Amino acid sequence: MSLFNVYPLFDITPVKAEDVFVYDENNTKYLDLYGGHAVISIGHSHPKYVTAISDQVAKLGFYSNSIQNPLQVQLADKLEQLSGCKNYELFLCNSGAEANENALKLASFHNGKKKVVAFKNGFHGRTSAAVAATDNTKIIAPINAQQEVEILELGDLEGVEKALAKNDVCAVIIECIQGVGGLDESTAAFYEALDELCKKYNTCFIADEVQSGFGRTGDFFAFQKYNVTPDIISIAKGMGNGFPIGGILIHPNIKASFGLLGTTFGGNHLACVASLTVLEVIEEEHLMQNAKDISAYFIEKAKGISSIKNIKGRGLMLGLEFDFPIAELRKKLIFEHKIFTGSAKNPNLLRILPPLTIKKEHVDLLFEALKKELKKITT
Repeated sequence: MSLFNVYPLFDITPVKAEDVFVYDENNTKYLDLYGGHAVISIGHSHPKYVTAISDQVAKLGFYSNSIQNPLQVQLADKLEQLSGCKNYELFLCNSGAEANENALKLASFHNGKKKVVAFKNGFHGRTSAAVAATDNTKIIAPINAQQEVEILELGDLEGVEKALAKNDVCAVIIECIQGVGGLDESTAAFYEALDELCKKYNTCFIADEVQSGFGRTGDFFAFQKYNVTPDIISIAKGMGNGFPIGGILIHPNIKASFGLLGTTFGGNHLACVASLTVLEVIEEEHLMQNAKDISAYFIEKAKGISSIKNIKGRGLMLGLEFDFPIAELRKKLIFEHKIFTGSAKNPNLLRILPPLTIKKEHVDLLFEALKKELKKITT
């Protein structure tokens, strides 16, 4: 049986990894500045993580959500402690798309409305309502397109109020730093007014923190830079350091009832231990502070390269924008310099999403490689 061919693949086969490095079948060493789409938060094969998962699977890897699972309670408590999101409640699932799908469904249950407002260049997943709220018509099938979604320009408060005033919008979903879209952000004034409009019109404010959460921006969540109180916060990528887990944090103004949401695999024992360990390592190794420190160093280095037209993002969710498409540059970084980076919807943007354990010496390797390649382009 062949694989369903939906991924364009680089001819690299990783077989092991440690911290910020990945090794292929020939033992070639690559610097990972992409973290598998911002998934690797505490470094590949972190010893505490490996031990915790190994110990748990030797005892109990899985049972359904029909029984008590104290690990879910421990995870919720640790998440509240580190994130500062007091009194929210946690529902666990398996991925970012599923987190956003549950967030949108819960919003609709809560206020009885059915339309969604999202923003240009946003990405929220590939499931039914989540993909309809994603600004990419190529991945929206006709069955998804029947969802009622209005996509507005980022920053368009007038458009938001006009949409919400019709009283049929269940949720506004937004990434406070866009991921796949290209690391665009709006202003504090926009996010704070958006929050106020949602409260005024009984619309749920959903903060999509799937990529930006779990300390990646230097704050636990990207929205925490602003004075906003989301009704629902979606989380996933960095949450399990590679083990599939997602979830939503739910404000206490939204009430639970039996059967409202459900999942077979969500919140299983292995997933909970994976995420608990991630939180413990983030705290013990001060990785949110490291994200801020390395970010400042990275930005200072980037400012010294005239070919870089714009530096985007916060913490270790960063982008380098050039005045030319970066596809070939990215290939040169991978195959000649052995450095993984990422792309975005913006064809001129190189995305940098490394493990939060990255050090200055690793940043130096990137900029040495960039200078060599950019020199070839300009001469």
